[in-house]
Amino acid sequence: MAVWTKNKALAKIDALVTEVDNLKNAERFSTEHTRWTVNTLRFLREVFGEKSTYFITIRNFRWQQTGDFVIQDWNVAGAIEQKHQEAYVNQLDSAKGILLAARDQLESSDINSVYEGKDTGPETSEIVRVINLAEKKLRKAIQKDPENEKEIQNAFENLLLGADIPYSREAKNIEYSSKTYIPDFTLDKIDLAIDVKLCARSGREKEIIAEINDDVLAYHTTYGNLLFIVYDMGQIRDVDRFASSFEDEENVIVRVVKH
Repeated sequence: MAVWTKNKALAKIDALVTEVDNLKNAERFSTEHTRWTVNTLRFLREVFGEKSTYFITIRNFRWQQTGDFVIQDWNVAGAIEQKHQEAYVNQLDSAKGILLAARDQLESSDINSVYEGKDTGPETSEIVRVINLAEKKLRKAIQKDPENEKEIQNAFENLLLGADIPYSREAKNIEYSSKTYIPDFTLDKIDLAIDVKLCARSGREKEIIAEINDDVLAYHTTYGNLLFIVYDMGQIRDVDRFASSFEDEENVIVRVVKH
């Protein structure tokens, strides 16, 4: 996490605001738009906190038209995309206004006083409990060689139930970059999304790395903490190298459980 001074934070807001006008000429979910969104949410989380109106509002932007609307055009797909693009531009204007409001607050306040974080003590403790379930008990819960990820997910769900940890399974749809992502488990109380993956064949290791990197961008638009549990059937030889693929990702935890 970066160490922010008031002047650095003000300069960062100015830079993010300046980028907004350029983004209006780009397509929604383009590389530029994705990078700006991730950087903006990271900055707002670090300076203003996850309970701040600024972070929550921009995180909830879907960058598309919502609700019902009428299309009167022979090119239906093109007309729908135009509606989504118009909504994207409007939401960029809203995001710009939100950032300027954040700047106003910061300019008249001390940087430490604008932070509205979570009660991180209990949150961190509960996350550690969940990680321990994966590291210390998941292997024991697998009675035979698993044939698919669902078996691992079922075993982990039983561990959550046994530990009396509230969760939802495949209950959250996250729209991102024209795709829908569904975490295996979500624990809203501690702002945590969990995915369980099975590495049981040659070549799967590289696929999982790509999947996790893709999931991180989507899940972080909704959840601050991410846990990926990789159940390995002997395909990952160097666990440290595997985990290092994600060491630069903020609030992303990857745990490899050996069969």
